[in-house]
Amino acid sequence: MPDPSQTQTRLPLSRDRILVAALAYADTHGLQALSMRKVAADLGVEAMSLYNHIGNKADIIAGITDLVAGEITLPTPDFDWKGEMRARSQSAHRVLVKHPWAAAQFQAGHPPGPMMMTYLDATLGCLMAVGFTPAQADHARNTIDNHIYGYTLQKLTRPTRAREIARAAKKELKSIPAASYPHLHRRTEELANATSAEVDDFDFGLTLILDGLDALR
Repeated sequence: MPDPSQTQTRLPLSRDRILVAALAYADTHGLQALSMRKVAADLGVEAMSLYNHIGNKADIIAGITDLVAGEITLPTPDFDWKGEMRARSQSAHRVLVKHPWAAAQFQAGHPPGPMMMTYLDATLGCLMAVGFTPAQADHARNTIDNHIYGYTLQKLTRPTRAREIARAAKKELKSIPAASYPHLHRRTEELANATSAEVDDFDFGLTLILDGLDALR
């Protein structure tokens, strides 16, 4: 008879449990390293048992991408639609930085899951409630999202702290002759000598977009 103290209570395997484990693995090791075998190992089960709940790796990626969408703050119809869209955009940026692989997946054109559809529907609803046509709302949403995804990918691959930016700018300055590229040289020199962070480019660009959309409306 087995010793009860040595018997581990194993949680039943489910799609949700598999996706949560896969999401943690992708965040830690990257999407390229993700596999059915490695997720199964983290769960302490055989890889074949996952196929009772998951179709394949593509199904896992679609599932964890949808989980990420579910973490983003949803906008609600409100007179202050720009405030709602700003909060939604800032939330999306934070969530996508937290899950570094996800921004590319959001742009990959996969069929949206239920959480992604809820996210998109809420966004369109917020915009349409203040007078945007369905087409305008969709174009507005797409423009805002392109800004979110592009800036997030840039933040994940480029230096963001003032000291790091200054160090990189000093290195680049050597290859930018002032006589040939005076304006680029001046700007790079300014960055090289900066001691504090400038206005966050994310909010700067987002404000321009929202103000432009307000004029359109």
